[in-house]
Amino acid sequence: MNYEILARKWRPQSFQDIIGQKHIVTAISNGLSLGRIHHAWLLSGTRGIGKTTIARLLAKSLNCQNGITSSPCRKCIICKEIEKGLCLDVLEIDGASRTKVEDIREMLDNIYYAPTKSRFKVYLIDEVHMLSRHSFNALLKTLEEPPKHVKFILATTNIEKIPKTIISRCLYFKLQIISEEKIFNFLKKILIKESINTDEYSLKKISYHAKGSIRDALNLLEHAINLGNGHVYIKNINEMLGIPPEKYSFLLTDAVLKKDSKKTMLLLNKISAIGVEWEEVLIEMLHFLYHISISQNFPLVWEKFFSGKYQNQIKKTAQDINKKDIQLCYQVLLNGRKELKFAPSQKIGVEMSLLRAITKIKKNKNILLR
Repeated sequence: MNYEILARKWRPQSFQDIIGQKHIVTAISNGLSLGRIHHAWLLSGTRGIGKTTIARLLAKSLNCQNGITSSPCRKCIICKEIEKGLCLDVLEIDGASRTKVEDIREMLDNIYYAPTKSRFKVYLIDEVHMLSRHSFNALLKTLEEPPKHVKFILATTNIEKIPKTIISRCLYFKLQIISEEKIFNFLKKILIKESINTDEYSLKKISYHAKGSIRDALNLLEHAINLGNGHVYIKNINEMLGIPPEKYSFLLTDAVLKKDSKKTMLLLNKISAIGVEWEEVLIEMLHFLYHISISQNFPLVWEKFFSGKYQNQIKKTAQDINKKDIQLCYQVLLNGRKELKFAPSQKIGVEMSLLRAITKIKKNKNILLR
């Protein structure tokens, strides 16, 4: 049985399927439709947001047997070969493993040969920033005026390392990270089509921890499905990511705001027994502080977009706690997260941050009472 991972199975096969990047898709599609075809494109952005996918779609659009189009047929032999990675005229080069100038010179020696059966010979250089300075120098002149049958598509996760002379010779597109909402909707669509049970809260957790990367989101989802034996459960996601249970995160936030140091340490000991990533404790508390603050200042707006099971508890805490205390606590925990790497251990760092927050809230109250 040949299993195809989700990241490959759900890779977009047309520009219409690309998640986000509307400005880039529109510019490339319009350029193809108008016949304004550049000789070199440069795509930059973080991992897993569509650089290689867009590059392959562009190669397919340039070489489709039905003509240059923004909607390749996917039925002709060229389209099928490009989708399977078998097209001899679309050469994918890994810049990370072919950094030597000799590799680039070997490629340039073959560049003047006509494509075997496609319209263009397309050179797709991934992680192009890994090329050496001599490799970039060797590429410069050819990149500016390549033969008419040659197109270059460069992709990088570090645009700062690309020489300005290379950037100026390309049509440059900077891809944006994908919003949590778009990742959430995409994952939801996949699970419906895969007939896998889940809940919105679980998908929201995965969408947040994907940090804007569709590929990372799909890998996390794959892990969660395997851990849940064909289902996606929040318990498994928390275990997988080292996130404390929501119950403890809220009780801990509430205890700190109410200056209850004894309860705070008791809850931290319970969390420690479960086994968590300690930074995630602060992150979850910061999320709750955010919701408490928004509930205080914009109650009607907050009720529309928040649908968690701790809605009533958050509203009650928002009514009981001073606004300044919430902001003060948020600031202390935010600084605590920054300082976590300097603590003797992450557990000690979290404990000291929460105790510092309680001390400052108490001090703030004494000042107000004077």
